[in-house]
Amino acid sequence: MELIIGPRLYSTWSLRPWLVLKRCKADFTVREIDIYSPAGQAELEQVSPSRLVPLLKVEGETIWDSMAISVWCAERYPEANLWPADAHARWLARSAACEMHGGFMALRTDCGMGPDHTMVGPDRAPAPTGEAVARDLRRLVDLWSGMRTRFGAAGPFLFGDWSVPDAFFTPVATRIRHYQIDLAAHGDSDGLARAYVEALLAQPDLATWAADALKPD
Repeated sequence: MELIIGPRLYSTWSLRPWLVLKRCKADFTVREIDIYSPAGQAELEQVSPSRLVPLLKVEGETIWDSMAISVWCAERYPEANLWPADAHARWLARSAACEMHGGFMALRTDCGMGPDHTMVGPDRAPAPTGEAVARDLRRLVDLWSGMRTRFGAAGPFLFGDWSVPDAFFTPVATRIRHYQIDLAAHGDSDGLARAYVEALLAQPDLATWAADALKPD
């Protein structure tokens, strides 16, 4: 089983299924493609039907898209408990993951991760001040605080124990760190959202990803 990803420094979409596969204790290899180079683009065209990363190659098939890979993992590794056991929590966990998967476009655009703004490393950037980003941040604070209040008693993650939404929100936590975003200025009066961000940033698997990203070529 092979997971094909973009550069670890930048590819937020690649981090998500990698975290899910690690949580499953899956036996997989990783192929990193420099999607910003002409050679990398040519390689990607050969392996990816969507010309995007990530991709999971397994049993003669290519599964593309981070959500599709996560859904496959939940089916293949039920013992990993990738979705909450409680039905109501599970419905909302799927809603939260899908909202992240398809939304928050202002945050993605104005707090981008790419060669100038990496997910890991010591560099920091000032927070954007646009209203569209502020609206996305208010929604994140509301979502995170609401789910933590209702379902977070069992642990530090969005629904207590770690689940797929935590993989999808981990790159957002790295953006908040990189852009020095003050969540209290966006409605996090009780610090629940900030505590959740800190829990995501403290994941050992994220530390492993960062260490691999910073290794010299």
